[in-house]
Amino acid sequence: MNKNIMVASDATFKKEVLDSSLPTIVDFWAPWCGPCRMVAPVLEELATEYADRIKVVKLNTDDNPHTASIYGIMSIPTLVIFRNGKPVDGVVGAAPKKTLKELFEKQLVGTTVKA
Repeated sequence: MNKNIMVASDATFKKEVLDSSLPTIVDFWAPWCGPCRMVAPVLEELATEYADRIKVVKLNTDDNPHTASIYGIMSIPTLVIFRNGKPVDGVVGAAPKKTLKELFEKQLVGTTVKA
């Protein structure tokens, strides 16, 4: 996996995401999910491009159902943006790179919309 992508679990979610000083994009995914595998390489590219400005974290919903249920994740892939410990934006489904890049860019200018 890309060195710019962190892996979180139910046990480490607070430390990796909620306590992060950077805007953090969480990829809620599972290994059996085809669309999740389609999004993964795009996220890897963006994680490298935006390293040190936006944190990218993956959370396997099969292994970590507690965190997924807290945030109402009903479909995967779901990408949720967290700022200051709160979800502020996101996208459900295998979005194209252009859409994901816009999501990243929006976080850098501080314009956030509730998911």
